[in-house]
Amino acid sequence: MMLRVFSIVVALLLMLPLYARDVVSVKRISMDMAAEIADAAVKACRKQGYQVSAVVVDRNGNTQVAMRDTLASRFTLQIAEEKANMTIMAGVASGEFRNSRRDIRPELNHINGIIVMEGGLPIEAAGTHIGAIGVSGAPGGDKDAACAAKGIARVQERLDFAE
Repeated sequence: MMLRVFSIVVALLLMLPLYARDVVSVKRISMDMAAEIADAAVKACRKQGYQVSAVVVDRNGNTQVAMRDTLASRFTLQIAEEKANMTIMAGVASGEFRNSRRDIRPELNHINGIIVMEGGLPIEAAGTHIGAIGVSGAPGGDKDAACAAKGIARVQERLDFAE
């Protein structure tokens, strides 16, 4: 009898991979972490004298947090979100994609919700893309990207050890 029960359990365990794809578990960025990243990015730029906006989107490109510094133009919010969305679409930093795909940049800039400019970075938790941050308003995409990197650095240890 025990051998029969054991055989059934083993058979069920062997069949699990066949059904495992029916339900998918995903890592998601929390609102609190997204807010912490955006806040750190805005403050990093402010220390350099730049008034910027930072937008953190989740792995699907949905806005999780949008933060605009006091004197940043309202347009910086839209551009920051579009940079983050570009990063989600490409799977790499928006500046990296921009440099590697100059051949299609004009066409991509016509897609609603994305812009091919430097300043968007992926947010990864233990090797999994969980979102992206876009920063806009500094005098140059390299400076936007540096502030975005400081925002991510604020929580990097927690991201590295996320379950």
